[in-house]
Amino acid sequence: MANASIIAQKEQLVKEIADKLKRAQSVIIFDYRGLTVAEVTALRADMRKAGNEYVVVKNSMVERACDEIGLDESVKNMLKGPSAFAIGYEDAVSPAKVLKETVKKLKKCEIKGGIINGKVSDAAAVDALAELPPKEVLIGRMLGSMMSPISGLAVVLDQISKKNGGAAAQAE
Repeated sequence: MANASIIAQKEQLVKEIADKLKRAQSVIIFDYRGLTVAEVTALRADMRKAGNEYVVVKNSMVERACDEIGLDESVKNMLKGPSAFAIGYEDAVSPAKVLKETVKKLKKCEIKGGIINGKVSDAAAVDALAELPPKEVLIGRMLGSMMSPISGLAVVLDQISKKNGGAAAQAE
């Protein structure tokens, strides 16, 4: 029979994981088999640098946390075999980008899928997320496209005023 203090510790761990899952914009689940200690240390440092968290927790604890917060059952299918979790609290794209770079560079670990803004996503969706340009670039593109019609109008009005100004000068 399990010790009461061990059960309390596990319950506390499940609550902490559930809290992380609720606060996270994205949680990328990946198989870390084959990574050396040095590679894991470098990955943790890259994650931290990008404002993300890298954790390894028992799949059963994550399953319980998912049940506690009511996440889709399909996330449990990703929790087979060794799993590590890249958690992004500030930016949903950042953990996917860091992991994709790591997988491409090391050719060892494999992305299983993830939870992006509360929705369970497969590995292909995580890969597509990693391909997105940075948030600042997307905002710049959006503002540029919003400003384009205004800029065009300004050019047309300028051309009309020059044409009318030139016609007025010739009439005098």
